[in-house]
Amino acid sequence: MEIPKIIKGGKYSDERGNLFFNNEFDASAIKRIYYIENTNIEFVRGWTGHQIEQRWFSAIQGSFNIKLIKIDNWEAPSKKSEILEFKLSSDTLNIIHIPKGYVTAIQAIEKGSKLLVMADYSLGEIVDVYRFPIDYFEKLK
Repeated sequence: MEIPKIIKGGKYSDERGNLFFNNEFDASAIKRIYYIENTNIEFVRGWTGHQIEQRWFSAIQGSFNIKLIKIDNWEAPSKKSEILEFKLSSDTLNIIHIPKGYVTAIQAIEKGSKLLVMADYSLGEIVDVYRFPIDYFEKLK
């Protein structure tokens, strides 16, 4: 079983400006990309996940709090599931890998934050979107 992990990026600065990089990220599985911009910093986008697809997230502007839950039963998940938490910032090009089998809750920490999302399936290639109410899991309350 794969677990979510941060793929560390970095930043190089000189008199010309800044270069943000992630030399450890293998993008060969990526079939589509898009970005998310929440309406405000109070809004939490979630719980949405995929049984088959995997995702990679990177903050391209601002910062985000990303919560993840490994789903034990897609029809009726445990409401007391463990919640993993990650923070992403556009200060470096860190990327979080979310393996298949997880749902996410995404909250911007700063106004105007943008989260790049990369997926390993094309839009419409498979039907694999699961959504649960934001208050479904007890530990988030």
